[in-house]
Amino acid sequence: MSTARKTNEARDKDLRLAISRIEHGRAHTQATQLTIASVAREAGVSTALIHNCHPAIAETIREAQGRASRAQRDAKHQELKAEREKARILRDEITMLRAQVAKLASINEVLLAEIRALKARPNDPKVVDLVSKISKK
Repeated sequence: MSTARKTNEARDKDLRLAISRIEHGRAHTQATQLTIASVAREAGVSTALIHNCHPAIAETIREAQGRASRAQRDAKHQELKAEREKARILRDEITMLRAQVAKLASINEVLLAEIRALKARPNDPKVVDLVSKISKK
């Protein structure tokens, strides 16, 4: 009581005919959307058979759905490249800003030292303010 198995070519033909029936609205299973599951039901096979034994058919269905794996991969790759470029630009900006912060911190320290020196000058009896003496003459 063994049933004869169909060849890959015959099964491939059945799957392509099922796709055609679904696309043209003549499916026996009342399928309206082209999916791997609807094609499997229409052809009387499992979805696993389509995925595992007929990957070209699965890719054809995905392409018809507008989500081909190659197109998705390429789109994700382009997004990844764009995000990596943004990250590189931001890292460069961070490096530049850190250098600016270090430079400004150095300038601030010099200015703080000058302020301390200027504040200490009037309190020291040994310090003579030359600017005030020159302006009095």
